Formats: sequence, C-alpha cells, structure tokens
Amino acid sequence: MLRVIRFALLVAGLLLSGNVSDLGAQFPAQGPRLPGDTSGNAPLRRSVPRPGADIAATLRTALFSRNWADRDRALSFVVKRNKKDVIPALITALRVVPDSDGRLLDALQQLAGAKIPSDWKAWMEWLEEHPEIRPYREFVSFKVDLLAGIDSSFRSFLYPGVRHEIRVEEIVWGGVKKDGIPALVNAQQIPAGEATYLTDRELVFGVSINGDSRAYPLRILDWHEMFNDVVGGVPVSLAYCTLCGSGILFDTRVRDRPKPFAFGSSGLLYRSNKLMYDTQTKSLWNQFTGRPVVGKLAKSDIELKILPVVITSWQDWLAAHPDTTALSLDTGFDRDYRPGRAYAEYFASPDLMFPVVVRDRRLAPKDRIFVLRDGANEMAWALSLFRGGAVIHDKAGPRDVVLIGNAQTETVRAYESGGRTFVATENDPSRVTSDGTQWTVTEASLTGPGGQSLARLPGHVAYWFAWQSYKAGKPARVE
Repeated sequence: MLRVIRFALLVAGLLLSGNVSDLGAQFPAQGPRLPGDTSGNAPLRRSVPRPGADIAATLRTALFSRNWADRDRALSFVVKRNKKDVIPALITALRVVPDSDGRLLDALQQLAGAKIPSDWKAWMEWLEEHPEIRPYREFVSFKVDLLAGIDSSFRSFLYPGVRHEIRVEEIVWGGVKKDGIPALVNAQQIPAGEATYLTDRELVFGVSINGDSRAYPLRILDWHEMFNDVVGGVPVSLAYCTLCGSGILFDTRVRDRPKPFAFGSSGLLYRSNKLMYDTQTKSLWNQFTGRPVVGKLAKSDIELKILPVVITSWQDWLAAHPDTTALSLDTGFDRDYRPGRAYAEYFASPDLMFPVVVRDRRLAPKDRIFVLRDGANEMAWALSLFRGGAVIHDKAGPRDVVLIGNAQTETVRAYESGGRTFVATENDPSRVTSDGTQWTVTEASLTGPGGQSLARLPGHVAYWFAWQSYKAGKPARVE
C-alpha cells in the first residue's frame, strides 16, 4: 500500500526538534526585530508596530519561534493588524503547527470571520471559495521554505516571482517528494504471450497509434502514475492522477519546441489533482487540462493535445489486438505490483483524500464519468449510463457523437456518428450495426463497409469532482 506520510507530524517534528539544519535557519528561534527596535535581540514589542512592519518575519515568529512568549505577542499583533492577507499562511500552518491551546485557530477564525473547527481540509475549501483573498507579498517564500524542509527540490517549482495562473496558496504537498512516485520512461514491453502475470478481467490502459498497440496495466500504473513513451512513432505521456481517477494520454510534441516534453510527478497537488512537471523547464502542469500553470511556461498558450486512450479488460484488449504488447513487471523499481496494492482503499472509499470544493452534486464526488476532450466540444457522461453495455447517441456542441461502452470494465470509446444511428451487437463488443450493416470498433475509427470510417474522438474516464472542478460549466449528462 502506498503510504502517505502525515504532513503535520513530519514537518512539525522537524521544525520543533531542530533535526533539520536548514529548517532551523529558515525559521527564527527568536522574534525578529521590528521597525524602531534598538535592542538587537529584543523580543517583539507588546504595542502594535507602525504600518510597514515586517509582517513576513512577524508571522514566522508567531508560527515557529521556540520562544512561546514571543510567539504569543506576534500572533496577537497579527490579529490586531486585522488584514486577511495572512490567512493563507495561517491555514498552511494549521496543517503543520501543534495548536493544543487553540490560539492559532482562534486567530484564524477572527481574521476570516468564520467559525470552522480545526480542520485543515475544511479551511482549504473555505480558501478556495474566497478567491478575493490575496496573500502578503512574501507568502511564496514562506510556503517554499516550508516545503523545502521536506524536499529541497520543491524550490525548483516555487520561488519568489514565479509566474503562475493558479493560486499558489492552494498548492499542497501530496505526501511524497519530487519523483517519489517515479515515472516510467520507455519501459520494457513484452509480447502478449509472455504477460502471464495478467488475468483476463483486470484493467489496462489500451493505447494504439499507427498500428502499434500496447497495454499498460493499471496495477503497474497505480504505482507510477506517469509514463513517457513513443508509440507508433509518436512521443506520448500518459498522466494518471489516481486521486481524480483520470488517465489522460498526451501528445508531447508542441509547435515551436525543438524537443517533445517528458513529465514527472512533482509531489504537489492543486485541488486534489496531480501537478506534473516537465523535465525541460521544471514548470508545473495541471494534469487534467494539459496546461503549464506555474513556472517559466505559465501564462503561455501551450496546451498539450489529448489523444484517445481506453480502459478495458486485458481479455477484451487482447481479443481486439492480438499483436499487442504489455508492460513488463521488470520496471526497474521494487514495487508490489499485485492488483489493488497501491490505492485499493482510496478507490473503494467515497471520500476524497485532499481538499477540493464539490459544487455540483448531481453525482457523488467519486462517481466515474467518461469525458470527451475534443477542444471546444467537451462533454461528460456518467459511466452508469453504460451499465450492461450501451451505445449512446448525443450532440457535443454542433457535433453528432456516438459513445460505445461498458461500465463494468470502465470502457468507453467516442466517435463521430456522421448522423448515423448505431446499435450494439449482442455478445460482441467489437461490432455495432447501422441500417443492417456491420461496423467494426477500432482504436482509430468506426470502420464500415466499403472503407467507410468515422473518426475516433479523444476522451478518458475520471471522477466527477475533477470534471466539475476543472471544467465547470461544460455540459454533462448524468441520467
């Protein structure tokens, strides 16, 4: 089972025990000098300093000084100052700092005007609901100093002045260091006949490009959440956010960039979604949107092209693609690749692990959906609509689409319908019929008589909460 280390125990222990030297240097043991102090190491004044006082240093004293009297006076000053710009830091500290006497919580409640209990997740969701709150100028330094106590590599992602198009205050640590969930890079593929470890009904990500068909078992990808590969001559990355149930296949070529991108897991999250990073610029990317959101590439027009991928059973994939290869268990990493060993408890639970506001309650947060990712014509369908196998006709924007799927194996493929009506073929998921003629379901297209074809459209499975969070306002059919 992939263990997520408790943030509060780890960081608070490092801060207060002094076991990590660089953390000891980052957070002062005594209160900082305030404007007007002439006594060198004098404690913080009991009176409120004049405007322009160093709120960054005062806040660090209030949260991390080993001198409890100085901490109390600094926290009192922060409350009397009565500005909401320190709220993001206090919420961050709520996950880190022991608060047995409730003073930190009381300060946070007074400044926010909210009676939320000592629940870091609830406070993070409150912060998401209040985008008008902007943190004080030095907040990024505060945040990255804290994160660097876990892994100094986080400094390559967050630093003063970093460009960003998401709120840095909502970026949280996901429980592992940079590359603590290691990406697979050009991992070894083996012929289907050698993949004897796979059972018929277990699920795989199926990818087929230019006749090159490959199976990436979820039991392996649960541990790695990312692969960089070349399939059918096309450089691709599959970014798999286990937290939001979405495995998205990206074409990593971008116009005017000399090399394809390759990606890894940063160890950081935003609204319960993986922030991946590219190895070229160390920019952070939103896994769900395929856009760089923090770092050198943020605020650019770059957006990765999404390619078709399917989740299906190994049995069904092999039947449709007898020449497929599959990932070898010899990945170069020592992991327990038995099914369900990494995230079985999370997948079976209705609860989310990290904070995110779920505004649209037509479905439960972790109900599975299929999402069509076709640029402006994006749309979602509840996976429950495909129980027992189903063919669904719909309109995504101006485009007529047909979706062929089976909820049991989480399998859905989307195609242009060309105005045709299709029906399922009993006991044969690889065929549909239209006007009495038979059409074949392939990874590239629906193929009919006389060489007719209807193009496959990109899409993937996800949890409902991720769609309503990152694609708010986009249409969804839930019943």
